[in-house]
Amino acid sequence: MVGSKDLRTPAVVALQTSAVAACYYGSAQLGLLRELVVEGAVVTPIWPPTGVSVACLLLLGLRCWPGIALGAFFVILSLTSSLTPSALCVLAGNTAAPVAGYLLLRRAGFRTDLARLRDGLALVFLGAFTAMLISATTGAGTLLVTDRIEQSGFWAVWLAWWVGDAMGVLIVTPVLLLLSRVRLPLPLSRWKEAVGLAVIACCLVPLAAHSSVSLLFLVYPLLIWAALRFQLAGSLLCALFASVMTTVAATDRVGPFERLSRVEVMMKLQAFNGAMALTALILSAVITEQIYTRRSVERACQELVEVLEHLTAGEAADGRAPLEDRGPGRRE
Repeated sequence: MVGSKDLRTPAVVALQTSAVAACYYGSAQLGLLRELVVEGAVVTPIWPPTGVSVACLLLLGLRCWPGIALGAFFVILSLTSSLTPSALCVLAGNTAAPVAGYLLLRRAGFRTDLARLRDGLALVFLGAFTAMLISATTGAGTLLVTDRIEQSGFWAVWLAWWVGDAMGVLIVTPVLLLLSRVRLPLPLSRWKEAVGLAVIACCLVPLAAHSSVSLLFLVYPLLIWAALRFQLAGSLLCALFASVMTTVAATDRVGPFERLSRVEVMMKLQAFNGAMALTALILSAVITEQIYTRRSVERACQELVEVLEHLTAGEAADGRAPLEDRGPGRRE
């Protein structure tokens, strides 16, 4: 038996690495469907592979990092004809950033259920904002050194790269962590309300994203509704759908993005996506934490009632009256 387990271990590792690489590559192709040009550099408003990488590391551990590197390698090969030193630098940055995010989150005691406010804040400020500084600095710095962008446009490209990678973590990682915890059969409580919320979102979000009048603020009441009634599942899925619809409108230069320059489109889109992701993640985490706290208090109260009932029953069995039934002049 020991020998068979040892023989299976390399196969399991190879299969896991291939699966992570395939997920990375597939999410990258989805992200490349929508691009923005900033100072001559092509960037993506949301880079899903960063979210996929951080989620895989949190669920599978540090041993899956070769799959991330392999997926990034194939993505670079699909974009360039040859593997140059600059491409290797980008590959190293795209691999190191999610690994650094994972290490920071593990050191902070991050829990994948996102049931605490501290977990949501850790994912935002450590997994997204801090860790993705590595990939953005490496990528934009490589473009600057190889003269693909001007020095005056470095910070614009760096900001677009950093925000795109961070949005991938903020929007994609929580959804994947949530899906990893789904167990069948799904509970059907409040399904009518869930269907109603989905129908309203499918009608309202595309209208807000494509209307020439600035109506993007209408998304926030939906996020609040979803977070209050369905916690993480509702708010994260609503945020993901709204982000996709808004990104499509921005890259097509329609609706509220019609008369804006490329830099203004990027700034408005990323500000909206960032504010929406933060609202969905932190609000749902706060509500979930309050629900767990209330349930803990209710369980403690129930246990206290059971203990008091047990004590009262014990006193009655011993032939003594309960304390509240004894007169002031009686002594035991």
